[in-house]
Amino acid sequence: MTRFGYTLMTEQSTPKELVQQAVSAERSGFDFAVSSDHFSPWLTSQGHAPYAWSVLGAVAQATSRMDLMTYVTCPTVRYHPAVIAQKAATMQLLSDGRFTLGLGSGENLNEHVVGKGWPGIDTRQDMLVEAVQIIRELFTGSLVDWHGEHFKVSSARIWDLPEQPVAIGVAVSGTELVDRLAVLADHMIAVEPNGELVKAWHHARRPATGLADAGRVVGQIPICWDPDRDAAIKRAHEQFRWFAGGWPVNAELSTPAGFAAATQFVRPEDVASNIPCGPDLDAIVEQVSAFWKAGFTDVALVQIGHGTHDEFFAKAAEPLLEKLRAAD
Repeated sequence: MTRFGYTLMTEQSTPKELVQQAVSAERSGFDFAVSSDHFSPWLTSQGHAPYAWSVLGAVAQATSRMDLMTYVTCPTVRYHPAVIAQKAATMQLLSDGRFTLGLGSGENLNEHVVGKGWPGIDTRQDMLVEAVQIIRELFTGSLVDWHGEHFKVSSARIWDLPEQPVAIGVAVSGTELVDRLAVLADHMIAVEPNGELVKAWHHARRPATGLADAGRVVGQIPICWDPDRDAAIKRAHEQFRWFAGGWPVNAELSTPAGFAAATQFVRPEDVASNIPCGPDLDAIVEQVSAFWKAGFTDVALVQIGHGTHDEFFAKAAEPLLEKLRAAD
């Protein structure tokens, strides 16, 4: 059975609102919650970007059942992988074993702020692979010295380690990175319901490693539930049209102004054709079903729009989950 999650989208809510959303999501019956990890919103109309790890620490204390996950953290530029390993281990302890570390190669929007520049895609992928290797080493509790192509670690040790190891998920968009990361990570993350990518992950993980467990495959889909469909389309266009560029474009732009300029000709009807908008729960189920049909085991829903979440949880979350589980 597919597991359904809720996205704590840091770009559109305050820290305390995100914690309350997590509490509401758990109460409504969501299986897990994922958090974005951004220094900046995609568009100024979203208006927020609190520190995801502080939010997740609070969420770990405010909830008791849901699994938690970063979706995703870039461990290469803004954060050093040794710092990520320490944060992830602490989160696993705070959440009593409910945490998964989701990692990806990042976006210029969030990583350029530390003034180290933005590497090309091949370098970013190499850095991600090396970062995962370092994090794995530190999760052993050993004293780690590392002198790699991109990172150095000097006499580092994680002193507070959970009994239950932190699982690692990696975001991929092409089969080349799948082959490299399947032997290092536990789970795959992707934003499109690409069945060929899922098959490639299974192929790389099972025959190459001899592992019987192919891990989980975690996807994410934006929705814009609202009793008024026109209002939903307007809001989705104002706050989520950045999504239209696709990840090859989204990874390169450096500011919300850049995203606004790149998507200035995206129309509301263009957004509505890709994102289910309005009160029709069956339309949302239809869109989500593409993920489980492609072999995804987990799907997180993004409810678009600051200030809409209380009504979503009060009126739509539970019946939507019932429909999703009945259709799966």
